[in-house]
Amino acid sequence: MTDLSICVPAYNAGRTLATTMRSILDQDIDLELVVLDNASSDETPHIARSFGDPRVRIFRNDSVLPIGDNWNATIWRSTRRLVKVVCADDVLLPGSLAAQLEVMADPAIAISSAKFQVIDAGGAVVESGLGLPGLVGAHPAYAVLRTIVRKGPAEFGPTAAAMFRRAHFDRVGGLRGDLVFPMDVDLFARIASIGQFFGMAGVLAAWRNSTFNLCSQTSTVSKLVELFRFHHRIASEYPQHIGYRDVLAADGRLLRTAAHRANVRARAVTGDLIALAQSGRART
Repeated sequence: MTDLSICVPAYNAGRTLATTMRSILDQDIDLELVVLDNASSDETPHIARSFGDPRVRIFRNDSVLPIGDNWNATIWRSTRRLVKVVCADDVLLPGSLAAQLEVMADPAIAISSAKFQVIDAGGAVVESGLGLPGLVGAHPAYAVLRTIVRKGPAEFGPTAAAMFRRAHFDRVGGLRGDLVFPMDVDLFARIASIGQFFGMAGVLAAWRNSTFNLCSQTSTVSKLVELFRFHHRIASEYPQHIGYRDVLAADGRLLRTAAHRANVRARAVTGDLIALAQSGRART
């Protein structure tokens, strides 16, 4: 028996939950699959119960919890030594769990993660081989935290690519839901500070880029503000790993992103005005 809990926090995930759960249960691994329905109003609870697999444990909140609280509640219901969180619209690739469990057999590894692919709303692969910039193989805490700050959480990789130890999750106090966009990588950084990190070169998970996931529904400004607060907070908490230049590099990256976004919007507005003027001239 393996010591693995897969945790799936689900909220109105009826469009994708079956695919997510099937990608987990189809793997030839003994595991515990914990699904916490966050008081969904769609068919999420029906889909979760439809599998009839003894490895599945289903729970439901009486009312909708904030995302951080819901994710923590899902993980707190896990009973095994190793934990992987899979969002209810993401997918694990075949053989991914066996490969990652082999890495986590080394007690010196506090957390491992892997490269990932991006899929569209229908499941077609858009990009692959993404994530873990410069972090393939074994790395100490300072290398992981500096990379996360300098490159940003999105470049590190999605929740479904990582696996960590429940004891370490408890030790760092779980997820901090005040910053939603970098919430998972914030957890990974704090766990990485406890022991060694191992980055796997293989593509083990798929992140779904769709119009209905939380990332797509969050404004660019909100994301940038949260990322700014995130890397400044991590830097203040781990000054032994993250230096002044790392923070400056992160600030510069966010400023460039903001400037690019503003330029794109300005061009779009200009284009709209030109089109409107041309339309007015055509009518006259």
